[in-house]
Amino acid sequence: MSTHEMSEENSPAQPRRRLSREDRLRQLLDVAWQIIRVEGTDALTLGYLAEKAGVTKPVVYDHFVTRAGLLAALYRDFDARQTVVMDAAIANCEPSLVGTASVIASAYVDCVLLQGNEIPGVIAALASTPELEKIKREYEAIFLEKCRSVLAPFASGGQITQAGLRAMLGAAEALSHAAANREISAEEASNELFATIIALVERAAARATIGT
Repeated sequence: MSTHEMSEENSPAQPRRRLSREDRLRQLLDVAWQIIRVEGTDALTLGYLAEKAGVTKPVVYDHFVTRAGLLAALYRDFDARQTVVMDAAIANCEPSLVGTASVIASAYVDCVLLQGNEIPGVIAALASTPELEKIKREYEAIFLEKCRSVLAPFASGGQITQAGLRAMLGAAEALSHAAANREISAEEASNELFATIIALVERAAARATIGT
């Protein structure tokens, strides 16, 4: 045996680099999204996630505690990406009703398409328990208030109602999910959502005119 071979044989194995808690969370979320993409939301359990991620079950339980906690973390992950895209789009859009409505519509649809068919399953699962539904509602409220804030300057002093915003969100979810399922094109989804947002603001402006 050569000296080189002996040195290799006797050298200690290189230790595996331990991921930081933040990096481990990112890894687990990425693997969870992949499971949903390939096998559907029903296949996602904490034990299966541990197996696919190559970690022990306690690692996964330490991050999410329950399957509900994992689903909530996935929704937060999606919402964080959606928020970044939406904020950047609004910050750089033309300061007009057409410009603002266009970026809201396209950014919403693009975010859902970026996540593929996985997010509808997560959203459906979020509605399965009161706790998860509460999380979804909290994030929806933040999104709707953001839309109200950026659209209000174009409503001529009229009130953009909560009912109108809820109708817009319902349209946004239905259209983007239809696009994700290839029932309609992304362009069709964005255009229809754009028209819905314009109509929402125009109704608010009309009510202000009638009230004066």
